[in-house]
This record gives sequence, structure tokens and C-alpha cells, in this order.
Amino acid sequence: MTDRDEQPRVVIRDKRRIDPTSGEVRAPAGEQPAGARPGPDLPGEHMSENETPVDEMPAAQPTSGDGGDLSQQLAERTEDLQRVTAEYANYRRRVDRDRSLVVDQAAERFAAQLFPIVDDIERARDHGDLTGAFKTVGDRILGLLDGLGVEAFGAAGDEFDPSLHEAVMHDTSADVSVPTATTVLRQGFRRGDRVLRTAMVAVTEPENPAPAAAQPAGDEAGTPASD
Repeated sequence: MTDRDEQPRVVIRDKRRIDPTSGEVRAPAGEQPAGARPGPDLPGEHMSENETPVDEMPAAQPTSGDGGDLSQQLAERTEDLQRVTAEYANYRRRVDRDRSLVVDQAAERFAAQLFPIVDDIERARDHGDLTGAFKTVGDRILGLLDGLGVEAFGAAGDEFDPSLHEAVMHDTSADVSVPTATTVLRQGFRRGDRVLRTAMVAVTEPENPAPAAAQPAGDEAGTPASD
């Protein structure tokens, strides 16, 4: 006996009274037509001509284009996901950049409002009036600027830099060899590489500027110098 004979066969029973093909009346369930013999499938079970074994029914064949359609849909969804992910990453970068810009602008505006107060504190320091409670308040205000990352610049003896200094007075002296900020009338402030306020200075220039470097002999004529 083979494995096929050992396993019971599942059948589908058509219990309609009228045969849809011939239009004849079928025998009631449990009655056997004349001349019919019991089937060999199961004891006591009879299979009419309208019953079809499950294992003999044709299996549904997959459509040849289903695999290609699924691959195409997967590729499209993957492309959509990548595009959305890139757009979200760009959005996050723009938001972070804008947030940082807003924070920097707010810090610079707040610091600019403190600059006149700092000027008064420095004048009081120069005159020896920065003492007692006034000194405590002044130190706290200067601490606010330090917390914002703002630093003062501009001291007597610095070389004059037009991007950092605003010259309001000029004189000459033999004691300097390059234009020099000899007097600081107002400190400058910067935050990182950004100058928030230039320093107001008096500039001293040398009396006898250094002459231009002499060219080697023969260069003016365009010929090399002889040995």
C-alpha cells in the first residue's frame, strides 16, 4: 500500500438537487443510483459523479507578471522613502541653522544694549571710582558679556587695523615704525569672528616711513645682474 492510499482523500460534495449540466433531478443524498458500485476510497463512503477529489482539482497558477509588479512597487516605495528621508534631513538642518541664527542675533542685540553701560564702567575704573557696590554691579555686567561669548579688544600700542579700529585722531611720531593705536577712546567688542563694535582710537604714524625695498641692480632694465 502506498502513501497515497494510506491518507484519506478529501472530497467536495455537490448537494444541488438539479444537475446544472444535464438539468436532470439527482438522487437524494445517501441513495445510490442503480448499477453503481461502492468506491474504493473509504468504507461506507460513495462519491457521486458530481464529487471531485481535492487532489485532482487544478491548482491556481501564479500570474507571470506578479513578481515583476511586486519588484517595481518595492523599488518605487523605497525611492519614495529615500526621498522623504532626504527632505526631512534637509528640513532638520534648516531648522537647526535658523535656530542657531536666531540665538546669535538675540545674544548680539542684548550685548549691544550693554555696551554703553560697559563704557561707563570703564571710565569709572580709569578715574578710580569703581569701588564698593558699584564695582560689584560692574563685575556682574562684565560677567554677562563673558557668558555671551563677547570679548573686548583695543589697547594702546596695538597696530592699527581698519577692520577693527576707527581712527578719529592722527599724529606722527618717530617712536613708531607702523601706524599704531596709541590712545583708545572707546573699546571694541567682538563675538567670535564677528565684530560687534569697532574700537575708537587715536592713530600715530611714523614721521619717516620706511622706503620701499630697493630692487636689485639690473631689474629695472629687465636684465639680470652681472656677477
